[in-house]
Amino acid sequence: MLSVVVGTGRCGSTLVQELLSRHPDVGFVSGLDDKLSRLNLAGRFNGPLYRRSMPRPVGMTSLRHSRRLVERGRLRVAPSEAYHLLDRQVFAGFSRPCRDLVAEDLTPYIAGRLRGFFDTRIARQGCRLLSHHLTGWPRTGFLHAAYPDLRVINVVRDGRAVANSWLQMGWWDGWRGPDGWLYGPLPPALRQEWAEHDRSFPVLAALGWKMLMAAYADARAAHPAAQWLDVRYEDVIAAPREQVGRMLDFLGLEWSPGYEKGFGRYQFHGGREAAYRDELTAAQLAAVERVLEKPLGEWGYSSAPTSSPP
Repeated sequence: MLSVVVGTGRCGSTLVQELLSRHPDVGFVSGLDDKLSRLNLAGRFNGPLYRRSMPRPVGMTSLRHSRRLVERGRLRVAPSEAYHLLDRQVFAGFSRPCRDLVAEDLTPYIAGRLRGFFDTRIARQGCRLLSHHLTGWPRTGFLHAAYPDLRVINVVRDGRAVANSWLQMGWWDGWRGPDGWLYGPLPPALRQEWAEHDRSFPVLAALGWKMLMAAYADARAAHPAAQWLDVRYEDVIAAPREQVGRMLDFLGLEWSPGYEKGFGRYQFHGGREAAYRDELTAAQLAAVERVLEKPLGEWGYSSAPTSSPP
């Protein structure tokens, strides 16, 4: 079976993917496979090697770690979005589409390549479930057209925190404006909001989150309800055992002694859920909250300045 962990980026989806990949029945595409994309490695030993390594710090979460099997910054046998590999082996537009990829975009030719890509890795790794990680546009409608039993875990994080984090990332190309960044053009209504805020970059980052979350809402509405699970990053940090248990149940996986061994290596610390309050000016935060008031409420967050997520 194929499942995907999806999110906007800087939302905690990496942490969720790595937690799930500790399960003995789960396979994945690794960073090593992606770096050596010309070899088209199927990752036969990805799971066993990764599960013998110690956790590394992920996102805003501090995890206990020591010497790792493969050091960060080098070739890592750890879960990867594998965009180089997917662009090479499936089709070149997978990593940077200008809009979401939906069912109508899947041609028979690409469907064959897509199924060949994932089915080969499921067979080679001998896993019950292959979990793949994707950020940015959902792409779930595109994948569901090829895999009708696709399970989706959508990791959601407060849009203010996401926007603040994007501004600090070297890969974020919003400084070039919405005509040159990786998400494609802003819809006219969002472009007007940006203009009304003097083309503020914090507001642009917030509008990017707003645009992506609208795509996630559309993707969820088009997906079988029993095969889609929303998980909030803040809830994972606050109650990791409960939330990971939900995800394992959703995927039909048991909390086995082998999984407990890997899960027990993690230490979860919050502390940065509201860092945006200190890392944006009061005026910047007020502008971000103005443009995000509606979507924050729709995804269960309060936009009141002194509140925390419910």
